Amino acid sequence: MNHYLGISAKWPLALLTASLAACAFAAQPANQSSGPAKVEVRQTDGRWQLFVNQKPLYVHGAGLEFGDQEKLAAHGGNSFRTWRTDNGQDTGQQVLDRARKNGLYVLMGLDVSRERHGFDYSDTNVVAGQLARIKAEVLKCKDHPALLIWDIRNELNLNSQNPRVWDAVNDISKMIHQVDPNHPTTTSLAGISKDLVTEIKTRASDLDLLCVQMYADIVNLPRYLPDTGWTGPYLVTEWGATGHWEVGKTSWGAPIENDSTVKAEFYRKRYEIAIASDKKQCLGSYVFLWGQKQERTPTWYGMFLASGEETEAVDVLQHLWTGKWPEFRSPQVKGFMLDGKTAPQNVRLKPGQSYAAKVLAEAPAKAPLTYAWEVMAESDAQSNGGDFESTPQCLTGLVTPGKAGEAQVKAPSKPGAYRLFSYVLDSHGKAAHANIPFYVDDKPAKVTSSQ
Repeated sequence: MNHYLGISAKWPLALLTASLAACAFAAQPANQSSGPAKVEVRQTDGRWQLFVNQKPLYVHGAGLEFGDQEKLAAHGGNSFRTWRTDNGQDTGQQVLDRARKNGLYVLMGLDVSRERHGFDYSDTNVVAGQLARIKAEVLKCKDHPALLIWDIRNELNLNSQNPRVWDAVNDISKMIHQVDPNHPTTTSLAGISKDLVTEIKTRASDLDLLCVQMYADIVNLPRYLPDTGWTGPYLVTEWGATGHWEVGKTSWGAPIENDSTVKAEFYRKRYEIAIASDKKQCLGSYVFLWGQKQERTPTWYGMFLASGEETEAVDVLQHLWTGKWPEFRSPQVKGFMLDGKTAPQNVRLKPGQSYAAKVLAEAPAKAPLTYAWEVMAESDAQSNGGDFESTPQCLTGLVTPGKAGEAQVKAPSKPGAYRLFSYVLDSHGKAAHANIPFYVDDKPAKVTSSQ
C-alpha cells in the first residue's frame, strides 16, 4: 500500500488530548549524536538483530508520512517508515530533523518507479536516469543521525512481470553501499513466496534484509516463511486492518469493513501471532497506518480519524510496545444497525424513506460520548497497492440525530450504493467508528403468491 492521506475534517474536532510532554511514555532521544548512525544487521547465537551504534534495536514502528511523529513517540514507538524522501510538504532533511527531535529513527523510502504505472525496466536509459536521481536523494540524507535503513520502494512485485526490476533494485543497493557504508538496504514486498524470494536472491542479492507486507494473511507468515527459503533477517513494514480484498461483500459488491473495536483486537492478535512470535529472524515491524487516508473508505486503514482523534488500535499498539495502557482508553463499539440489520444482512432502502440507525458504544475512560454521522456515496475506486483515491461525496441533510447513539437516516433519492458512518467521540481526543454499506433501490419488492 501507499501513504496518500486525506486530511480534511468534515465535522468538529473532539477536545484535544492532554499535553504529550506529560505522557509517561514520551520517547527518550536515542539519536542525538552529530554524525550518522552506524546501523548493522547481525546474526548472534542463531538470532538476527538490528544494532544502532552498537546497541540492539527492536523496531516498534509505524508507517507515517504526514501523521503525528510526537504522538508516535509518546505512545512508545521508536521508528517510522516513509515512502519517499521528499513528501511534497517536507524535504527528507526536514523529516529526519523532526524525527531526531522526537527520538525516532526513520526507515527512509526511495521513490522507485513501478511497472504497473508504466515504467519500463527494459529501457536502460530511463533506468540509468532513475539511478542517478536516487543517488542524489541518498547523498542528501545519508549522514543524518536519525536515518535507520534505506527502503528501495514499495511493493515493486505487485502486478509486475519484468524481472529486471530486481536488477535495478540491486544496482540501487550497490550504489547506496558505495556512498553510504552506515545504513542497510531493503525493499518492501507485497506478500512473500518461494518464487519471489528465489528471484530476489538471484537478482538482488546485495540487499541486507527483506521487508514483508501482509494484512489478514499475516497470521500465516510463520507458516509461509520456511517454505520460501528465506533464512535471513526481515521487517514487517505493513500490517494492521484486514484488507478490503480479504473481507466479505454485500450482494452488490461493497466490501464490509470491521468496526474500530474489531480492528483493534485483530491488531493485537496479528502482532502476537506473526511478529512477536518470531525471535530468530524478525527485526520488528511498522504498523499501517499512523495517520488517515481514503482507501475504499476514509476509515479503513488509518489509526486516526481525519480530524485527528485516536482510535482503539492506538491504545493496543501502546500496550504491545510498552506493556502499559494509556491513561484514557478509546470508546468501544458493541454493535451497529441500520433498519434493524447489520452490514452482512445486505441493507436495502427505498428512496426518500427514513430508517432507524443505532450504534452501541461504551466509554472505558468514563468520559461523556458524543456522536457524529455521515452518509457517503460508495467508492467506485478500483485502484490497488494504495494508489491515490478521491474521497466519495458526502451527502448532507440525510441524518437526524436522536438520543445517544440513535439517528433517523433518510435514504438518498437517487438509487445506488451508499455507506452510513457512525463516529463515537469522547472528551479525551479518542474515537470509535463503524459503517454499514446500504443500497437504495426504487424497484418494488417481489411478491410471491401461494398456490
